[in-house]
Amino acid sequence: MGLLNAAQVAWRAVRCYQSPKSWLSTKTSLLGGNNIFLMGPPGAGKTTVGRMVAHRLGLPAVDVDDDVLEATWKMPVAAKLAAVGGERFLAEEGQVLCNFSASGCVVSLTGSNPLHASAMEHVKENGLVIYLDVDGEDIIQRLARMKVNRIVGQEAGLSMRDILRYRKQFYEKWLDMRVLCGAGDTVEEVAEKVLKAVERYQNHASERYVSTRSNCTASSNHETHFSDVVVEGLAPDRGLYVPQKGFPRLDAREWQRLASMSYPERALVLLEKCIHPVDVPASDLRKMVFKAYGENFSSEAVAPVKHLIGSQYVQELFHGPTASFKDLALQLMPQLFSHCLPPMCNYLILVATSGDTGSAVLSGFSGLGGSDARRTGVLVFFPEEGVSEIQKLQMTSYREANARAVSVRSDFDFCQRAIKRMFGASGLTGHLAVEYGTVLSTANSINWARLLPQVVYHCSAYLDLLREGVVSFGEPVDVSIPSGNFGNAMSALYAKQMGIPIRKVICASNHNRILADVITTGECDLRGRRLMASLSPAIDILKSSNLERFIFHVSDGDGHLVADLFTRLDTHQHFQVPERLHRRIQQDVLAGWCSEDDCLATIRSVHKQTGYILDTHTAVAKAVADRLHDGSCPLVVCSTAHYGKFAPAVFKALQLGEAPDDPLTQLRKLGSAASGPGTHRRMTECLTERGGGTHSVCVADYSAMVDEVERTIQDSFLKVM
Repeated sequence: MGLLNAAQVAWRAVRCYQSPKSWLSTKTSLLGGNNIFLMGPPGAGKTTVGRMVAHRLGLPAVDVDDDVLEATWKMPVAAKLAAVGGERFLAEEGQVLCNFSASGCVVSLTGSNPLHASAMEHVKENGLVIYLDVDGEDIIQRLARMKVNRIVGQEAGLSMRDILRYRKQFYEKWLDMRVLCGAGDTVEEVAEKVLKAVERYQNHASERYVSTRSNCTASSNHETHFSDVVVEGLAPDRGLYVPQKGFPRLDAREWQRLASMSYPERALVLLEKCIHPVDVPASDLRKMVFKAYGENFSSEAVAPVKHLIGSQYVQELFHGPTASFKDLALQLMPQLFSHCLPPMCNYLILVATSGDTGSAVLSGFSGLGGSDARRTGVLVFFPEEGVSEIQKLQMTSYREANARAVSVRSDFDFCQRAIKRMFGASGLTGHLAVEYGTVLSTANSINWARLLPQVVYHCSAYLDLLREGVVSFGEPVDVSIPSGNFGNAMSALYAKQMGIPIRKVICASNHNRILADVITTGECDLRGRRLMASLSPAIDILKSSNLERFIFHVSDGDGHLVADLFTRLDTHQHFQVPERLHRRIQQDVLAGWCSEDDCLATIRSVHKQTGYILDTHTAVAKAVADRLHDGSCPLVVCSTAHYGKFAPAVFKALQLGEAPDDPLTQLRKLGSAASGPGTHRRMTECLTERGGGTHSVCVADYSAMVDEVERTIQDSFLKVM
């Protein structure tokens, strides 16, 4: 909003008069006849970047301040603002933009244009809106150099930082694509990012997903995108979906920008980079993310990192409504699922759980409203004797017609095998589609929309350490994760692919140590192996689904190899990875296991030293890390559940005597013994208000489980006549 002399104003007024209706380009841009609109606060460099981008593309550059407003008003913008005041200025500025017409141009908006809804609706109809998300300190320094100390809408008493924070919500409301700028990025670097954003937007087809059992280099007439894989869950060849091009990589300055942001802000930026706006528009994604990570989490930090002992830190992933790390994905995944649902079908979400997934799925999907809730049912299968009492109470407290949990007199692997068989049974899926208009899908970590949000918290853990000065960007950390299905560990490897310097992922198992064996020996052998119940039931798994994604990842997308290995596992209960691949596996991952006694001893030791109480799964991760981590870099231990979910085992570990029968009394007694973390409020409320009760128990028979599926559909949806 610089001042212009009278000659400049007059010349621009003449130019506007000669072309009163529109700016027209005779060239075809990347977006056809549509415009590229650059949006951001004053000082973001919109005008300079706009000219550079226009030059690179051979298109006209239009600056709304200089070329539109001043030409229309026949006076400098600053003079107009002084004459009419801020509120009227915004209204008149917006009206001018509503009447503005251009085609095939690069248009630099004013910093205040996004505050006028009608004007921005007009803009969105005429092109692509790119938000220059520039570091706030860079903005303030530029404005100081320009001798700008107030901007439109800034009231007395508000600092420049305050007004910039306030405006951010409007920029995020209207953007199509975000250009995240690192501190100190040059205008040339920003212009290059804009060009890449435009190219990405118009090339939706390139963001394909492939099955882990397909050759990702092969061409296909069928393009599968994010919105498809969210709804489908499992690929038609029974493989798992992965992005063909892998994950986008952020540079150091971009990561450093994210370090100062809140968890929802970090999640939004990272997910925008992973989900094409054609699948989920950025404005919709923002609403979902801020709903997912809001007041439903008992910690404002969502997934805080706290110092534990020495160079060890614990990331608390249990502050969501069901006190499990699964909430970090399952408060968001149902919203993504409902957004991507095609019309005219009902969907039944089938879930097999070894403990925490069940209640997290039921909680997440219960948050849907309106037609989304009416079209979506949830059926959870869990092992009757394979979960803790509190986990069982959490799941069975949901009694809505279209959301229920059924226990099975078997183990998790049986439940998971049965569900995979249902997805592959064309006779069954066809019957459900024809008879009830219902399609099956899943919310287990085989579903990409379940796994993707988990990448965020691994990134966030490093960013917390960066913000607190524990590391400088680029310095490595190790991560120890209690794992049964390998989804949590796989998401850490994807965070590494995005640029987080994770040196080693430590995969920690209990005495059901299949993953530890695969990683240390290269052999997966289920022959004659029985699942043994443990104190850490969420990782009581023998057949790990996400092991497929891992082998696909380390084999550079060799779908033929993955298909061969997992077909052998299905038919012969065994496979051995090639030696070269085994060496590659051990470059990324270390693995070990601990006994039940080791688990309890770790809980007792940590509490004695610090007063902090670990749950049984976090204790497994720490016990294994204590053996494998060399101490040369910080270690983040993923705390995947609140200790209250496994209270009897914790009572035993802390030698507090026999645990009371009442779960609420268990929670209160443990809470009084802990310096941290505190009693989980939402878990306590759930047990107080909803309680448990009787629930359906199914025999370990595939046909009986199919009957439960059909019964749930009948209860959930109107039968198609």
